[in-house]
Amino acid sequence: MATHDPLRFTAGLSAKLATRSRHVSVFLGAGAARTCGLPDMGQLQERVVESLDDAQKSQFAGFLQRGNLEQALSRLRRIVALLEGDQTFQGLTESEARSLDAAVCQAIVGALDIAERDLSPMEDFAAWAARASYRLPLEVFTVNYDLLLETALESTGVPFFDGFVGTLRARFHTELVENISGRDGEWMPAFFVRLWKLHGSVNWVREQNKEIVRLGRPAAEGSAAAIYPSDTKYEESRRVPFVVLQDRFRRALHEPESLSLVAGYSFGDAHLNELIFDAAIRRERSEIVVFCYSDIPDVLANRAARAPNLQVVSGSEAILGGVRGSWANPDGETSPVWIDGQFSLRDFRHLAGHLARCVSREGESEAGQRGTSEVGRGASAAESSRGPNA
Repeated sequence: MATHDPLRFTAGLSAKLATRSRHVSVFLGAGAARTCGLPDMGQLQERVVESLDDAQKSQFAGFLQRGNLEQALSRLRRIVALLEGDQTFQGLTESEARSLDAAVCQAIVGALDIAERDLSPMEDFAAWAARASYRLPLEVFTVNYDLLLETALESTGVPFFDGFVGTLRARFHTELVENISGRDGEWMPAFFVRLWKLHGSVNWVREQNKEIVRLGRPAAEGSAAAIYPSDTKYEESRRVPFVVLQDRFRRALHEPESLSLVAGYSFGDAHLNELIFDAAIRRERSEIVVFCYSDIPDVLANRAARAPNLQVVSGSEAILGGVRGSWANPDGETSPVWIDGQFSLRDFRHLAGHLARCVSREGESEAGQRGTSEVGRGASAAESSRGPNA
């Protein structure tokens, strides 16, 4: 069975991150927030159901029978959009459906309260972002609703742009999100981190005119937060900004010779999965590196076996250059990336710490570019078994 060298892989990754001419993006899932003490999607769903009163719990249980929390919330909002006056559907009037929507959102807001949480992983990530002086802006995508990233970036003094302009009731500007820095004019400095929240946020709300605005605080009790993209059957106005941000994600993945890091994501969203896999196939000179905390999902392993530039690492094994193999134990060497017989960067806490320790060195840039080119052409099985080229 093939084996991979965890130290060599890490050195190669650091060299590639030091290449300032590359476009770098990061995609974070619920696993990243969990390192700070917040619940993952399964735990969040349990807490939401527990917080509802008996009547609402019974009503929402019907929606959960055919999907997870996000899918149930999407179906509930579809019903809200269809009902008028005294009409009912599944025993719910429009008023009752709206009240249930607000109750579910408030339960989510409460469960994702970041007070007393451990912000150190996100602060380490923000410290790296502060020094990531790439030619093109660093783009951070997340499906998390919480305010961990915003809080960490602000506390670290990192300027960022999330698509909204304003303070008290910030409004979304599609043209600023779709604009490509470096091509469409220098509309905003590259040192502004781009933070794109693909599934909304606890401080987004939809106003009476259906426009989504970002507040300076989480949605108040009695109001529904604009979280999870509206169903595609909604009219176009109800799907902004979600469709715009998902298109931004697609375009970022398709930037030539880009480097994308994926962490804390379980590959449970088929649509987002296809965006990632499509970019891996179409942009063979780009690299996507996925960090899996636990086992590598089958859907990801199958694609990585056919796309050598889609690299996947977990605690015990990795798929590099299309070759799946276990990590070779670096006997006799002490390294923060090898802890208790596991590759530690699988955990976002350790990955963020590693990023914070990364230091740019001019000599690494050329090495990183050479590694990218070799992976883009497809490394041989023998080379892949020794880890990615730096």
